[in-house]
Amino acid sequence: VQLQASGGGLVQAGDSLRLSCAASGRTSSSYAKGWYRQAPGKEREFVAAINWVGGTYYTDSVKGRFTISRDNAKNTMALQMNSLKPEDTATYYCTAHTILGGNYDVRSSWRYWGQGTQVTVSS
Repeated sequence: VQLQASGGGLVQAGDSLRLSCAASGRTSSSYAKGWYRQAPGKEREFVAAINWVGGTYYTDSVKGRFTISRDNAKNTMALQMNSLKPEDTATYYCTAHTILGGNYDVRSSWRYWGQGTQVTVSS
């Protein structure tokens, strides 16, 4: 499975961005999908996840501002980010397919990773 993230950029605080992730290869609509981010000098952290029936999960800091969605017919996933803050600045990675029993907010639970897209929010 190959994942390609796109949509990052430089925006001002309060602006919005929409990240996309396209999956190819032996992907499956039954895979959970998610987004992580990594700021310079920090660990990669969980942002959001969506299971195969559309259930969504978010880290507390983005609840109410970010929305994760998926289109199984197109093998794509998106992260709509509104009311962006400087602390949202990071490289954002899309991920797919958790191991059996894995938790969405545990990095090692995920099998496939995209290459990352940079989001920079200026104050």
